Amino acid sequence: MSATFRVLVVDDEELYARAIGAELGRRGIATELCFSAREALARVEAASFQVILLDHRLPDEDGLRLIPQLLARQPGVSLVMMTAYHTIPNAVAAIRRGAEDYVVKETSIQPLVERVLELGRRLEARAAMAGPEGWQEHRKGGLLGRSPGVLRVLEQLQKASRSPETTVLLTGETGVGKEVAARHLHQLTRPKSPFIAVDCVALPTNLAESILFGHEKGAFTGADQARAGAFEEADDGTVLLDEIGDMADEQGKLLRVMESRAFTRVGSVREIPLKARVVAATNQDLGELVKQGRFRHDLFQRLCVFPIHIPPLRERGEDALLLAEHFLSFYAGKLGRALEPLSDELRERLRDYPYPGNVRELKNIIERAVIMADGGRLELRHLPARVLEASPEGGARPGAVPVDFRPGVDTLESLEKRMIEHALKQAGGVKAEAARILGISRFQLLRRLERHGLLPPREGADSGDGAEPGTEDGEG
Repeated sequence: MSATFRVLVVDDEELYARAIGAELGRRGIATELCFSAREALARVEAASFQVILLDHRLPDEDGLRLIPQLLARQPGVSLVMMTAYHTIPNAVAAIRRGAEDYVVKETSIQPLVERVLELGRRLEARAAMAGPEGWQEHRKGGLLGRSPGVLRVLEQLQKASRSPETTVLLTGETGVGKEVAARHLHQLTRPKSPFIAVDCVALPTNLAESILFGHEKGAFTGADQARAGAFEEADDGTVLLDEIGDMADEQGKLLRVMESRAFTRVGSVREIPLKARVVAATNQDLGELVKQGRFRHDLFQRLCVFPIHIPPLRERGEDALLLAEHFLSFYAGKLGRALEPLSDELRERLRDYPYPGNVRELKNIIERAVIMADGGRLELRHLPARVLEASPEGGARPGAVPVDFRPGVDTLESLEKRMIEHALKQAGGVKAEAARILGISRFQLLRRLERHGLLPPREGADSGDGAEPGTEDGEG
């Protein structure tokens, strides 16, 4: 295990916590112990951890309420809730609040230690994907989340970083974080080189070529001195052509630059080699623009070498709540405010809202709420009317699994089977996504699939998830 792998154990049973710490230490894992919620919050403010083992019952706080506070301060950490009292509602609540697992304390600490080792192996694999700065690299890039869509984007960015000159096309709705993804890719590839962003919407027609490629002194009226353009300023870094679909007049010249990997300043004949990576971003369907004759097909082909689609926030499940807690912590700290974590009522409203403006809109909503709050917590009245109106009482959330119980016909088993089948259909057959929709782990889903005859026994056995200590068949 890497020397940078650190575990925080939060448990008021000191003998149990010290036993875990001693065994993890024997395995070469750096471990710190806290015996209260107040201590835990202070430690996560001061140091980084990769795994947090959190007891359910602490002397000064309920562990369930502590989960979002810890995750907001350490996005990306794997949190496992421990309890001596197993109940299904608490297990579901812990996982929905962001815990990766919920385990029952046993006399032997070995199963828990093995679970930490398993998480360590997963995190090291994730660290390799996230780049040289480790597991928090995606946090610094703003790509915070645990949904399959975000993890897929991170994996694709990591792969694209292997080839520094390959052109990348980022697609997605407004506000999903395309520039954030471009900057993350830049950090993975050449972090010490310049990152130059060009807003193609704001390019003035008569100066577009100069802004992109530069000009020589006297090249046109007002050019009283030579100027380097975006491609030249980027050197061997990254040029982001944001909203490339709105570029009209310079498509032909950009195509030539992409083909020849060289450009010339306006008023010059000397070619300058293109050393930077070109990243294009758009919220439009370039393929459709090509059909309409509004975008050159050959330029589209040059840009679409390595396409990466960033999913909208409404398709990222619980990521919205992780982001909300993160923004709450950020803006409260920035304004010097001490605010409680989001209440269950606020979390429900924020989870229900479809976010047409995506991550950018969520960030604005939380910033406004923090400014509006007078006391020590956010309230519903601090949310914009559009958020409150989008979640009518009793209304089902988009993507929710319907429960239609037929008395005298259904049993609990048959109802569970129907819910699983619906979740699988909604997730397009992706088991990890279906598990997320149902609020259980992938391993728990595999066990239920096997029990209901929806999965051959061999697939469940060979899934590679391994037995998760403390997860009973009835959890979730």
